Amino acid sequence: MSSSRTERPAWMEQPSPLTQLVKAVVIAAIVTVMLYPFLYVVASSFATPAAANSGGLLPTAFSLDAYRSIFSGNVVTRALLVSIGVTAGGTALSVLFTVTTAYGLSRTKDVPGSKVALYLILVTMLFGAGIIPQYLLIRNLGLVDSYWSLMLPGMVSAFNLVVVRNFFMEIPAELMESARIDGAGELRILLRIVLPLSKGVIAVIALFYAVGYWNNFFNAMLYLNDSTKWPMSQVLNEYVLQGGQLSTVTDVQQARPPSQTVQMAVVVIATVPILAVYPFAQRYFTKGVLTGAIKG
Repeated sequence: MSSSRTERPAWMEQPSPLTQLVKAVVIAAIVTVMLYPFLYVVASSFATPAAANSGGLLPTAFSLDAYRSIFSGNVVTRALLVSIGVTAGGTALSVLFTVTTAYGLSRTKDVPGSKVALYLILVTMLFGAGIIPQYLLIRNLGLVDSYWSLMLPGMVSAFNLVVVRNFFMEIPAELMESARIDGAGELRILLRIVLPLSKGVIAVIALFYAVGYWNNFFNAMLYLNDSTKWPMSQVLNEYVLQGGQLSTVTDVQQARPPSQTVQMAVVVIATVPILAVYPFAQRYFTKGVLTGAIKG
């Protein structure tokens, strides 16, 4: 005898009200635990000295003294401009070299030795040269205390290169053959056919590169002896994480609010730009990274 009710998997059954309540409470608790530190940092950065030192759950009194101090032309302002320049320039160069290299490696039938080059690139994902050889290379190239030292060492990521190459190989070869028959060269094919079809994966790797350049303090710590060239990440590392004094790298005579509010403001300034960019690229993640990484 067949049942009149259609059988459905257990995971498709409507949960009971008690289960929904438990899920809501657990999710709310997780969200609160994850958001509270960030809300506390933001609130402390806008707090008055007395409110910041009160020890309450969240400071309540409002003040912009910390941000006025940071944007008054001191080292944080310079570091912010350096980070913006290095992130924008480095991301543009990284995307340029990654896309052009990936396009060449994806044309395995047209480019002799492309497979060998790909294998050599894959080796770098498993074995690295190490810090000392890399430092000696940068020093011998005369790039110490140069902004190029912040961009060149990580300009092309092997992982991003493989993702983009796999995405390019999924584009039907008939499109390119048709373009060649019509007289298009490789550069025109790349610009007019391949890139318009690859906006998703390019947006994703651009975000990866931008986040990497923005957060990278290690190269600055290794290669920049001049503190006036520090990016925001190095200022954050030196002043907030290592507990250094901002007055050692800026004008000592300048009046400042308590260090805690300035530290929180530095953290906010270092975090907000990436948080602002991330939502615009998030919609490309599924069709960009998954297609490029799984297929091919």
